Amino acid sequence: MTKYAHDTIVPDKASGEGKKEQVAAMFDDIAPKYDFLNRFLSAGIDISWRKKAIKYLKELAPQKILDVATGTADVALLTHKILKPAQIIGIDISEGMLQLGRKKITAQSAEKVITLINGDSAALPFEPNAFDAVTVAFGVRNFEHLEKGLAEILRVLRPGGRLVVLEFSKPGAPVMKQLYNFYMRFITPNVGKAFSKNATAYKYLDESITKFPEGKNFTKILSDLGYVNIIYKPLSLGICSIYCGTK
Repeated sequence: MTKYAHDTIVPDKASGEGKKEQVAAMFDDIAPKYDFLNRFLSAGIDISWRKKAIKYLKELAPQKILDVATGTADVALLTHKILKPAQIIGIDISEGMLQLGRKKITAQSAEKVITLINGDSAALPFEPNAFDAVTVAFGVRNFEHLEKGLAEILRVLRPGGRLVVLEFSKPGAPVMKQLYNFYMRFITPNVGKAFSKNATAYKYLDESITKFPEGKNFTKILSDLGYVNIIYKPLSLGICSIYCGTK
């Protein structure tokens, strides 16, 4: 499978560990401040992005949903509220994030619907055709092997099932692009360092976005892997994008 530039971006270039291990450790470290920093750095707009992505599943009315790179279960909980499926399984490589997600699920009395497990996108522990839909919010950049992760998702989707990806992207308009670059390269890492004591994580965020094959490049990857009826929708002047593909 093809190796992409973002596959090689890691939080700590001096570390001898692979991307998966480094990303897991990074999220374990920033987990306690993760939700707060998401709301703060995006001025709360990330919630509306998640809601818009979930609504791409509404017509499908999926009953069994997999949320890959579930983190603290934001998307799983919103999906439960908006779509009311019978079952949601969230999977993530960071146990620290999952622990916080389980507390949120308990607080919202959603334990009968949402289950969180520790696992890798490149080797999903599920039978083929197991899910009606799969969501990935701000997670595909963190895949150690992008194509392998997307192929695994295709494997576990049932025929007619849909993948919805929500991911950061880069705005194209010159003025917006300059503002965005300044914010991501100076504001974000400094705020991240101030609140989470981990500037490296937010520097990695910028680098992984910069190298990610966004837009038509990403839709081509989906198409080449076998997804059909592909949709690409930029949000907020291109800061974020929704991608959909069907099995």
